Amino acid sequence: MIETDAALARAALPRGFIDRDSADLAAAEAMMAKIRKVYELYGFEAVETPFVEYTEALGKFLPDQDRPNAGVFSFKDDDEQWLSLRYDLTAPLARYVAEHYEKLPKPYRSYRAGWVFRNEKPGPGRFRQFMQFDADTVGAASPAADAEICMMAADCLEALGIARGDYVIKVNNRKVLDGVMEAIGLGGEANAGRRLVVLRAIDKLDRLGPDGVRALLGDGRKDESGDFTKGAGLEKAKADALLDFLQPKFPQDILVTREGGRIHEQSDEAGRIPNADANHVVGSNASTIDSLRHLFDQPKYQEGLDELSNLAEFTESAGFSQSVICIDPSVVRGLEYYTGPVFEAELTFETPGEDGRPIRFGSVGGGGRYDGLVARFRAEPVPATGFSIGVSRLLAALRAIKSPIVAGTEAPGPVVVLALDRDEASMANYQRLVASLRRAGIAAELYLGSGGMNAQLKYADRRQSRVAVIQGSNERNAPGGPQVTIRDLKLGAELAKATKDRADYLELRKRAQFSAPEAELVERVREMLTRE
Repeated sequence: MIETDAALARAALPRGFIDRDSADLAAAEAMMAKIRKVYELYGFEAVETPFVEYTEALGKFLPDQDRPNAGVFSFKDDDEQWLSLRYDLTAPLARYVAEHYEKLPKPYRSYRAGWVFRNEKPGPGRFRQFMQFDADTVGAASPAADAEICMMAADCLEALGIARGDYVIKVNNRKVLDGVMEAIGLGGEANAGRRLVVLRAIDKLDRLGPDGVRALLGDGRKDESGDFTKGAGLEKAKADALLDFLQPKFPQDILVTREGGRIHEQSDEAGRIPNADANHVVGSNASTIDSLRHLFDQPKYQEGLDELSNLAEFTESAGFSQSVICIDPSVVRGLEYYTGPVFEAELTFETPGEDGRPIRFGSVGGGGRYDGLVARFRAEPVPATGFSIGVSRLLAALRAIKSPIVAGTEAPGPVVVLALDRDEASMANYQRLVASLRRAGIAAELYLGSGGMNAQLKYADRRQSRVAVIQGSNERNAPGGPQVTIRDLKLGAELAKATKDRADYLELRKRAQFSAPEAELVERVREMLTRE
């Protein structure tokens, strides 16, 4: 044993990061291929930006952060310039568009996938590195561009096998929210902190229901663990006005209700529609907007409702009803980021969790209009809107529902040519066999370890190989010319479970392993690989 004074390095992954194996990679690629196809169907083209940007180019737009720019990984270059790992794919796109503005077509429609990094405290489901898949339209101010993004998000989910009724694209408008804040006296920089508390309370409507939100708008709320969250301290009249905004009253109309995680259309009598726990009932988009019109007579608020009305008209004319794309005044996103419509893609079905209790995945993506981001680099305003899919979260949801898109993506291992003899001539011959398989387009490898035959077959099993090729001295020196033994590892594993009938057993063993002339290696292996 070799002694050393040096301490061994710790083999441990940093918190907030994960390793991905071949099955994870194959499943993610299969899912992203479907998304990519939808993005391209809508006329979006691919672009890629680097992981690292100048810190000043990222700006103070880190989504949902109390202290913008505090949650990024940054370092100084040798020229004393601060650089940062990108925290999303949108800020780098804004820099790219501004830098290449003159040569890009306007509007510029692009998509990109890649890793993003957040220097935040990790926790369950909260990572420091994760993948996003974005699509954005830059240079289009029309609500039609926002409507198109919402329709594309819906089509992406359906392309992945998530049925209508198992998801909803919820839409709100930052102008509406800002107008509400101004109407209840929380506008301006002086009220920024209190306004943030109110908006966060609104964002919890799905989880806490109206009573929980009312508590957070008032003095505060104690949760099941006994922890107390201080509230916004709003007087009762203002809290009531906010809850009226979050729970609009509808005229008699076609309504949409989520029951048991699914969405149904039904008729309902006039009056307040319950909005308890995670189950909502909302009116048609037109009814929702009409019911909100009279609540606040504030110009920005009314402007936001006009934009939502146009968006709903465009989506419904294209065949996306309110059960698919739904106006929801409780949606809050990107407090320092978005300037108009905001979107949230939410999965509504329930699936058993690890402890057997039902869970909902909730949001798997979101986006909105960010007209101020590209304009940071240019004198003139540059409107933009986009959508981002959380790849890891959506992939987990697809696995939970056993989507065929990801369930069957684990690729079989290569054909393994065993190395029973390790002299130079034998190894050269094994390499020749492997090369003949590869030239025929069959993934193959020569076993390069030091184990014997049983160890090599176990290795092939661990590689999830379907076929092993065996050639020892007996096969190589067979009368009539060199032979190879070809073993079907899948059938071989079934031999132990085979019927006790001797004839059936012998037939199965004959199919699981047979000898063939070396010249027929490619043909016989291909036949075995294509068996059901």
